[in-house]
Amino acid sequence: MNSMRTTLLLLSFVLSGMGQRVLGAQAPASIAPPPKADVVIVGTGISGLAAALDAGRAGANVTVIDMWSVFGGHAVMSSGLVCLVDTPVQRASHIADSPELAVRDFITHGQDANPDWVHLYARDSKREVFDWLDALGVGWSGLFPLMPGNSVQRQHVAKARGVGLVSPIYQECLRWTNIHFVWNTKVTSLLIEGGQVRGVRGVSLRSGTSNEFRATAVVLATGGFESNLEMVRQHWPTVLPGLEGGAKVLLGSGINSQGSGFEVATTGGAALTNLDHQLFYSTGLVDPRDLSGKRGLNSFNAESIWVNQQGRRFVREIAGGVPDFGGSVPAVLRQPHATYWSIFDARGRTNFFVSGSGWDDTNNVQREIFANLRMNAWVKRTDNIADLARAAGLPSDALVKSVDRWNEMIDAGEDIEWKRFDRNATNRPKAITTPPFYAVQYFPLSRKSMGGVAVDLSCRVLDRRGQPIPNLYAVGELAGVGGINGRAALEGTMLGPGLLMGRIAAREVVTQQKLGGRLFTSQSASVTRSAGVPPAPPEKPPATIVRAPESLRAWREVLRQLVAEPRPGYLHFEKAHAVVLERNFDCARCHFESSPLALTADQLDRHALIQACAICHGSVKD
Repeated sequence: MNSMRTTLLLLSFVLSGMGQRVLGAQAPASIAPPPKADVVIVGTGISGLAAALDAGRAGANVTVIDMWSVFGGHAVMSSGLVCLVDTPVQRASHIADSPELAVRDFITHGQDANPDWVHLYARDSKREVFDWLDALGVGWSGLFPLMPGNSVQRQHVAKARGVGLVSPIYQECLRWTNIHFVWNTKVTSLLIEGGQVRGVRGVSLRSGTSNEFRATAVVLATGGFESNLEMVRQHWPTVLPGLEGGAKVLLGSGINSQGSGFEVATTGGAALTNLDHQLFYSTGLVDPRDLSGKRGLNSFNAESIWVNQQGRRFVREIAGGVPDFGGSVPAVLRQPHATYWSIFDARGRTNFFVSGSGWDDTNNVQREIFANLRMNAWVKRTDNIADLARAAGLPSDALVKSVDRWNEMIDAGEDIEWKRFDRNATNRPKAITTPPFYAVQYFPLSRKSMGGVAVDLSCRVLDRRGQPIPNLYAVGELAGVGGINGRAALEGTMLGPGLLMGRIAAREVVTQQKLGGRLFTSQSASVTRSAGVPPAPPEKPPATIVRAPESLRAWREVLRQLVAEPRPGYLHFEKAHAVVLERNFDCARCHFESSPLALTADQLDRHALIQACAICHGSVKD
């Protein structure tokens, strides 16, 4: 009875006007923007955060605006793969790399890559990206296997994947009192006065309230458009087969990669370039966390074979341990309905890979994909190949023949059909012989925008005459990372170049606006902070908070009510707390305040929430 009374009281409180204000269910009538800034940065992905941090360190007053309620953009959901040239990590593995070799690979593989940006990145990535991240404490778990198009291994894997790559940048931003964040706000247009960009207009996604954010310069870092299927289809790559009527393309970029920045930039006179330069993966698995079935994960199994609707292999699936996207994407698009099935056995199951933060946790993969009833339409498991074929809707005789043929070629030591391996291969795949057997259905996955807003080498936005628009900059995926990838990509060539562009834009803003300040060096993480900047928070929150079980039960009931009724501007809140409810987490795993119910948005401990990101996105085993 007491527990019931507590729950009812809390629910009454939450659903009342006062409770709505406390929990943020009802936003205030107006937004009080920060004081006029030297620079407004739109977007908190890796390029926006890099720009904010360097500009803030140099003494600029920075306002950072994002549609989301948390940092990271597409980068935080990535595998943290960064293409870097001639680094200590490579040297420790006895890999000889050089800017000259990297330039050759970029240009050859990129097919229409921008040579100026290629030379700049190949020359500066070690100093401007690797050293800068190293000074922030970003660690590397090693190098990814050799990727197609690369002469040597140069894809560096950040520890804890995307979260481990981006979190230290945001953590450092929070330590600077001249860097202000405005969340849940969509920038709708530029403020242009006297032919000059003077800031942006934004609208709160929670309250609908509009506001102006004035600054002497604006950096747009809003990401690409690969989660906007209409734009994806509108600018479909001319080098790829066309999409047939019912073909499914899964959305594999950040949720907010809707192309909003393109409209903002073009209304200010910006030119767009190479929008058909988009990168698709052939390895799109329906995301189990997306009930609409529209979003996908990048996933593959190096021990599998790929078969079409006729139950036959149709492409060289893997090259060097990873999918050969250059050859496999067109081949998949030519299949009926642009889909195929990946076939593997219990032994190969251990090599099942899902890209992105958190998916290196084997418990997570098992729970969300192989033991998830919602995935039954796309994930099949049986004790023999004939039954597997029937479960997947494939011709039994054809699939049995394909698997038998594969096993014969494994024994013979050569793939004579698709040249995936030969007798000299040192890492030959294994036969598919150990039950249970699996079939997983895949679709094309839209992933990266490699064209976008036209910029020069200072990240100044160019108009249709090729002239810089005063006070306006674009970085990262919105700017197609400078066209460094051309129509293709060496992999890991979005995060590093995006970060470098953010740093270049910050340097240009500070110089052009004569803000003075500190030098931009790769070691600037260790510079003495200006007066008024608080010291770093403790690495771990105090462990003295104890919550009564009755209180926790009541709080979960509150969460159920809030998650069950979607509200504008609360998508991340709802997604995160759905995980909390599903896994029956204690509130104290994320919240280190005395009571989650007593919070306002201003009282949220952003430092503590960074540590909590790993609970949903990191390699945390239950």
